[in-house]
Amino acid sequence: MKKILSRSWILTTLLVFAGTAVCVRLGIWQLDRLEQRRAFNAQVTSMRAEPMLDLNQGVPAEIAKMEWRAVTVTGEYDFEHQVAMRNQYHETEYGYHLITPLKFSGGTVLVNRGWIPADGNSTPSDWRKYDETGQVTVTGQIRLGQEKPAFGGVADAEGKLDVWNNLNVERIAEQSPYPMLPVFIQQNENAGDDVPPIPFQPEIELTEGSHFGYALQWFSFAAVLFFGYPFYLRKQK
Repeated sequence: MKKILSRSWILTTLLVFAGTAVCVRLGIWQLDRLEQRRAFNAQVTSMRAEPMLDLNQGVPAEIAKMEWRAVTVTGEYDFEHQVAMRNQYHETEYGYHLITPLKFSGGTVLVNRGWIPADGNSTPSDWRKYDETGQVTVTGQIRLGQEKPAFGGVADAEGKLDVWNNLNVERIAEQSPYPMLPVFIQQNENAGDDVPPIPFQPEIELTEGSHFGYALQWFSFAAVLFFGYPFYLRKQK
């Protein structure tokens, strides 16, 4: 204790304690990430085991808790209030995703219709060449919007927007003249479809990742610092 409390060793001791605390916190953070990953996997697995939901037969009150469930709906698109998502790619080509309200018997829901090239599609009037008029049937998966940007992402400006960085269903609904469901539909892709808009489904890896291993590493670092430091002091003495 005299060694630890001596003036020349106070800073080193504080650094060791701080490093130990940081390592423990990082280990806990990795365990939190592991629990989030397990919850995500359970959500996807359980919803994909459910039968396809037909919104024309009724909209469940808890539809916001049904992300990743298969869904189908028949209605007509409202192209006057569609928006686009920037920074989207098809293979290596840059473009947008068209997000279009679909009116049906039970209300209105946003549909991610898929990718269009950026070239020649900078304004809403340019997007009208992709209109699908009349009654259409959409099949896909229920998805939740993104209220805030992911780490490193860019937040959207305030006010009415035609092009968005984040698919914020709530804000997009606020600039529309009618209420919308609190979810959107990620339209299923069609094999060999290369005519814009090109739908897609994100690839999902239902594993636990490396979070548990990383947690053990951080806790090991903390143990080495905390329990190894006294032995180091004794050796110095």
